[in-house]
Amino acid sequence: MTEITIRDAVAADIPALHRLIESAYRGEASRAGWTTEADLLDGQRTDPDDLADILGDPKQALLSAWRGDALLGCVLIADRGEGTGYFGMLSVSPTLQGGGLGRRLVEAAHRTLAERFGARRVRISVFPQRETLIGWYERLGYRKTGATLPFPYGDPRFGLPKRDDLHFVVMEHELA
Repeated sequence: MTEITIRDAVAADIPALHRLIESAYRGEASRAGWTTEADLLDGQRTDPDDLADILGDPKQALLSAWRGDALLGCVLIADRGEGTGYFGMLSVSPTLQGGGLGRRLVEAAHRTLAERFGARRVRISVFPQRETLIGWYERLGYRKTGATLPFPYGDPRFGLPKRDDLHFVVMEHELA
């Protein structure tokens, strides 16, 4: 089996990135994995223009995991300043979830945030309804900070909510 390579995504990867992210979070295809948000949101998770904006911003990047020419996973990383990094949009092909690639992408995100942006801590934001996912992040060393962030209701670029109680809990992990 071909080795998995994790590298910075480039503009030519946008169509594959968009397909992967949507399949991991939205619609029936996402139910093949455990990271679906299909019970919380309809609509899109992202779009090609958003992905292009991320790739064009020197304070952000998308790390992508490949086996040969097949995209298997990705994660957004961002510099939030003052030694704080952020990651989000962690996506693994639904049929490959549970095999350790998500953990590898989180480790690559931590390493890259520290090396590229000088991050000493990493923050993430998660729907509180995603208890299994929160537990997974806690096993990786993340802790809830007590802070919350609002969901951007009324902006369909972030999805079409199926409920009116969406928000995010903020979790943080100190880097060694």
